Amino acid sequence: MTPTARRISQGLAALASGLMLGLAQAESIKISCGSVGQELELCKQAAEQWARKTGHTVQVVATPNDASERLALFQQVLSAGSDKIDVFQVDVVWPGLLAAHLLDLRPFMHGVEKQHFPSFIANNTVGAREGKPGRLVAMPWFANAGLLFYRKDLLDKHGLKVPLTWDELTAGARKVMQAERAAGNERLWGYVWQGRAYEGLSCNALEWLVSHGAGTVVDADGRVSVRNAQAALALKTAAGWVGTISPTAVLNYAEEEARGVFQAGNAVFMRNWPYAWAPAQGPESTIRGKVGVAVLPRGSGAGGRPAATLGGESLAVSKYSRHPALATDLVLYMTSAAVQKERALTGSFNPTLPALYRDAEIARVNPFMAELADTFTNAVARPTAISGPRYNQVSNQFWNAAHEVLSGRSAPDDALTRLEATLQRLSRGGKWN
Repeated sequence: MTPTARRISQGLAALASGLMLGLAQAESIKISCGSVGQELELCKQAAEQWARKTGHTVQVVATPNDASERLALFQQVLSAGSDKIDVFQVDVVWPGLLAAHLLDLRPFMHGVEKQHFPSFIANNTVGAREGKPGRLVAMPWFANAGLLFYRKDLLDKHGLKVPLTWDELTAGARKVMQAERAAGNERLWGYVWQGRAYEGLSCNALEWLVSHGAGTVVDADGRVSVRNAQAALALKTAAGWVGTISPTAVLNYAEEEARGVFQAGNAVFMRNWPYAWAPAQGPESTIRGKVGVAVLPRGSGAGGRPAATLGGESLAVSKYSRHPALATDLVLYMTSAAVQKERALTGSFNPTLPALYRDAEIARVNPFMAELADTFTNAVARPTAISGPRYNQVSNQFWNAAHEVLSGRSAPDDALTRLEATLQRLSRGGKWN
């Protein structure tokens, strides 16, 4: 064998050895994603892109659709110290609840976190003090805020404008629904939303309260403020929709049930998150090209204003992961500008990177993102920061009280009086933490 041939042979052997070593070191990372709309499919696509890029594999772990059930599952897995899931998709209200079990991502980010909305980074940071940045336990993935979706064609047909108040929505929904049903469309409803007793109802009910100037259930100073006349009016107004402009079944609706009715062409108005835009505009949608998006209406009274509950999801790494560096690298890729832009274009998921709101392609595909930018900037946060680890109990009591009123099992004043007493016990005299 000539020296040249020998060197080639040795090089090929070294390459083969390196490839075998790489294969031997390839790891499998398990990520748990949501399953609303296109969430699961887009998560799989991005995870597979990372896998091809790195040579590792990703297993997507299915989770329940219901946010409360998903949180319970995550708490069970993490409390057991299990390594069965490396990366968790966490709701905006969960970082404080799960922080003890999550890895501090800041050392792995190399300053990338500064490119995201500061408020979202602050939401995902625990233990911050003066001079200490705290632990960054999750990276923002997409932002959310409640929006009003409406049928442009039906409003135009019946000479109506987009409602600015809840009273206008109620009257407009009733007018269109009655006229269309008289013309043969007996399945049409006026307004669909999330009325099931779960976190989604807390989001809707918070919007009703704030839009009526009724406070945020628990104020920033820790005071329980939920029992007041405007809060009672807000719940009474919503209860009046059930069985009139909203189907009684709305009391069992989550996001997808409401979207299913609206996208089938059977509702005039819908309250939902931005994700609902993309499927409504899909090639097989019966309402493609007929949908508009606006801010939610304001309530009556001096303090009435439009209000949208802040939502969104982040990605976190379990501190029990056997591959924390790889799991964090996956999170860094999944929350990158390139992936967030693709998710915005394909699934209308709002980015958490301010720079992407100036992207012309995103603005063309999702015009509401630019037009309603203030809605996302000024969205109302749930009382998670003040109630800390007790937020889940606060929300549970809030949505149950709201559901009692909506279902006619309790008068608003009675439900709010009981809710106030329960929350005051939980607060331990205003000392939530």
